[in-house]
Amino acid sequence: MLFDQQGNFKIQQLFSYPNDNYQKLKAEALKCHRCQLRSEAKGVVMGEGNINNRIMLIGEGPGANEDRLGRPFVGRAGKLMDKILQAVNLKREELYITNVIKCRPPGNRVPHQNEFEACVSILRAEIELIKPKVIVTLGSTATKYLINPGKSITKVRGKWFKRGDIYFLPTFHPAYLLRNEKMKKYSWHDFKLIKKAADRIKELSSSG
Repeated sequence: MLFDQQGNFKIQQLFSYPNDNYQKLKAEALKCHRCQLRSEAKGVVMGEGNINNRIMLIGEGPGANEDRLGRPFVGRAGKLMDKILQAVNLKREELYITNVIKCRPPGNRVPHQNEFEACVSILRAEIELIKPKVIVTLGSTATKYLINPGKSITKVRGKWFKRGDIYFLPTFHPAYLLRNEKMKKYSWHDFKLIKKAADRIKELSSSG
C-alpha cells in the first residue's frame, strides 16, 4: 500500500526521480530497466494529460496497444473510458492518466508486488509533481496498491477515501466493464462524482 492514513508514502524507495519538472521525469523514467518487465516490453509507458488540474486516474498497467504505441489507455478499454468521460462532460485532456506500473506484464497479467515496488518511484514522482486533490483508482490492482489491500473493488467502488490531503475514489477498470457491461451503470455514477470534484477544484482554483 503506497499511502498511510495520513497521506504519507509508506514504501521506502531505493531510487528517486525528478518531481519538479515533468519532461525531466519522463526522460528519466523512459530509461528504466529495474525489473524483468522492461526486457519483455517494447518500452516504458508514461502517463499523459494535464499536470495542472490536480486530478489523476491510475490504472493497472499497459496493455498490448499501449505497449505498441507508448501511450496509456489507447486500446479498447481506453476508448470506452473516453466515452464515459465524454458522457459526463469531461475531456481526457483535462486529467492526468497513468498506471501503477509502466511496462506491460506478459499476457497482461496482474503485476507482482516486486514489480510494483520496482516501479513505484516513478508513480510517486508523478504524484509529487501533480499534487493531486483527487486520485481515481481504476480497478482492483490500483486500489490495492494505493489505498486498501484488503478490500475488493466491488466493496469500495464509488466510496471516497481520504489520505492526508488527497481524496481517493475507486471505480471499475474500463477493461472490466468490457467483460461486464451490466456494471457500466455503476461507473457512470462514479464518473459523475469525478466530474463534480473536477468542477469544485476549478472553482476553488479560480477563487484563489
